Amino acid sequence: MSKLHQVDFESPIGIMEVIGTEQGILSVLFTERDELLYQPQSDTPQVLNDCLRELEEYFKGERMEFTVPYISEGTEFQGKVWSALTTVGYAETASYRDIAVKVGSEKAVRAVGNANSKNKLTIIVPCHRVIGTNGKLTGYAGTLTRKEWLLKHEQAMKNKGVM
Repeated sequence: MSKLHQVDFESPIGIMEVIGTEQGILSVLFTERDELLYQPQSDTPQVLNDCLRELEEYFKGERMEFTVPYISEGTEFQGKVWSALTTVGYAETASYRDIAVKVGSEKAVRAVGNANSKNKLTIIVPCHRVIGTNGKLTGYAGTLTRKEWLLKHEQAMKNKGVM
């Protein structure tokens, strides 16, 4: 496997760890750290620098979708769920049931929730846009406070017409 590289990104809602190779991003996850530990270096692959730029644009309200290449590692079912997540539009939401129907397993709502929780590409694969069938915010590995912030941020940017 290619050499792994890590850089930190300081978002308005906490530090995010970005891990990847020359080929693509492997994970973008919130951390509970208070300080940046990993700055871009001279040997940081371009794809990680591109990811940092796209995250910056997203948080400024200048980007609705990500173009940086990523590599997701999981089961076939998880891959289907993660792919379906990328079809949920900016500032929109879908229920776990909606995603289960999209992947052709309408009774697999809990399995969709489990796959969603295993998504390592926070924001890039927008698992924060998945809500309970009752419209309530449920489960988010990055904390419900961050999930709520992300959804409000996207709605505010869309309503401002920034996008």
